[in-house]
Amino acid sequence: MSLVRFSNQYPSLLNTFFNNDVFDWSLNNYSKTNTTVPSVNIKETNEAYEVEVAAPGFEKNDFKLAVDHDLLTISSEKKTENEEKDGEKYTRKEFSYQSFSRSFTLPTIADSEKINAKYDNGILNVTIPKKEEAKPKPVRTIEIS
Repeated sequence: MSLVRFSNQYPSLLNTFFNNDVFDWSLNNYSKTNTTVPSVNIKETNEAYEVEVAAPGFEKNDFKLAVDHDLLTISSEKKTENEEKDGEKYTRKEFSYQSFSRSFTLPTIADSEKINAKYDNGILNVTIPKKEEAKPKPVRTIEIS
């Protein structure tokens, strides 16, 4: 049995916890137009990759999805104008412009020809199926003769 000397070169659990991105209050999640970039969840199943983009207040026609080589780009541009008139002069006029773009490199096992998307209740769901040869095959038993 050997003794291992404790070295203080490893950060403590507490330091690691507080250095996490949860406590990063910088503006990394904001675009150049001062709007937030939607958060994304990516999940892998045996059949596909599923990307969820949180974008409440948008409509399905506000999104653009494009695949160029192995790069999937999800973007949106939304402009709205709200006007309130009092007679002929404006008492208030508001402009709103929101845009974002997120790009993801597709793995070689992704079937980019069969990507589909659906927008429901503020979440854009993008399904990226895997190629047939990449899907796990069930265990095959071989009979001995």
